Amino acid sequence: MSLRLNPNLIDTSTPPIPEAYGWAARYDGSRGPLINMAQAVPSNPPHPELLERFGRDAGSPPSARYGDIGGDRSLREAYAVEVNRIYGGNVTEREVAVTAGCNLAFFIAMLSVARAGEAVLLPAPWYFNHEMALRMLGIEARVLPVAPDTGFVPDAQIAARLIDGKVRAIALVSPNNPTGAVYPPATFESFARLCRERGIWLLLDETYRDFMPTGAGRPHGLFADPDWRDTVIGLYSFSKAYCMPGHRLGAITASRPVLDEVEKALDTVQICPPRPGQQALAWGIGALGHWREQNRAELNLRGEAFRAAFKGLNAWRVESVGAYFAFVRHPFPGRPAREVAEQLAIERGVLALPGVYFGPGQDDHLRIAFANVGTGVIAELPGRLRGFGV
Repeated sequence: MSLRLNPNLIDTSTPPIPEAYGWAARYDGSRGPLINMAQAVPSNPPHPELLERFGRDAGSPPSARYGDIGGDRSLREAYAVEVNRIYGGNVTEREVAVTAGCNLAFFIAMLSVARAGEAVLLPAPWYFNHEMALRMLGIEARVLPVAPDTGFVPDAQIAARLIDGKVRAIALVSPNNPTGAVYPPATFESFARLCRERGIWLLLDETYRDFMPTGAGRPHGLFADPDWRDTVIGLYSFSKAYCMPGHRLGAITASRPVLDEVEKALDTVQICPPRPGQQALAWGIGALGHWREQNRAELNLRGEAFRAAFKGLNAWRVESVGAYFAFVRHPFPGRPAREVAEQLAIERGVLALPGVYFGPGQDDHLRIAFANVGTGVIAELPGRLRGFGV
C-alpha cells in the first residue's frame, strides 16, 4: 500500500520550463545556435560594482548570520524610498518585507488573504506559477477572461460579475506575464475601487515595471492614496531590473497589520531572506538608476526589433508586446500550441512556451520572451520561421 500525498499538490501541473528545455535538447543545431526565448531571464550580467559588493557581502561574517524576518532594514528603507519615488506615496520601511523572490511573495500573500475553499480572480492568460500556487493552497483560481481586442487588459466590470462570497482577492500583473500588456492607470484605479467596495484585496505583481516604455510615466497612483493600506498589496522582484534572479530577492508592500501576519508565514518558510546581496542591493537601488534606464531602453529596442521581425511573417500574428514578452498567435488553427512549440524547438532551434501553459483558451498562442536575446538574434527569427510547419 502506497502512502497518500497531498492531493492539492498532486493535482498541480508540473513546472513547465523543464519540459520546454527537454525539447531544446533534441535540436541538432542545423539552423544555427539555439534561440532560447522561453524562460524570462536577464541576458545582461549585474552591474560590475553590484557584483563586487555581492562578493564582499557573501564573504562577510555578518551576512552568514540570521537577519530580520522581513529583511535587512537598509534594503527595506531603500525600497520604500524607491516606491515613493515611483508612485508618489508615503510608504515606510515598516510596510516592506523582503522575500526570497517574488514567487514566494505571491505564495505568502495568497496564504495570508485566502484559505482553502475560497477564490482569487486571476486574469487569463495568467502566469503559470500563480495558478500553481493557488492550486497547492486549495484556493480556486477563478478565470477573469481578457482578450486580444482589449490589448489583454482586464475589465473591472467583468470582474465585478465574477465576485461572490468566496472571492477574497484579485491579482493583477502589469506589465503582464505572459502577454507583456501594460495596464493603464485607470485600470488600476477601477480595480482598486471595485475591491474597496466589495471588501476584498487587490494584489499587484509589478515584477516588470522597470521595463515600461520610456516616457510612460507613473504606472499608477494607488500608493499615493491615503487609504491604499485597506485594499492594496504590492509585490515586486529585484531579479529582472538588477539582473540577479539567482539571488532570490523580492518584496511585499502592505500595511503593517498585514505584514504582522505575513511575517508569521515568512518565519516558518524562510526565517529570513538570503543575507548576501541585501546590503549591495540597498546601495544599488539608489546608485544604479542610470544603468537601469539604459537596460530599459535596450529592452524597448528589443521589443521594437521583435515587431519588425514579424512584419513579414503574415501568418504569425503578434497580438501583444511589452516589457519582456510577446504573445503571438501561431498560424496553425486547431493544432495544440504544445505540439507547435515542440516542433519549433526541435526543427528550427527556437524555444518558446506554448500558450496552454498560461491558462484555458490559449492554445492558439506562444509566449516569446524577447528580452532573453539581443536585437541581432531577434533579426534571425524570420529566417527560422519561414516555411515552418509546411
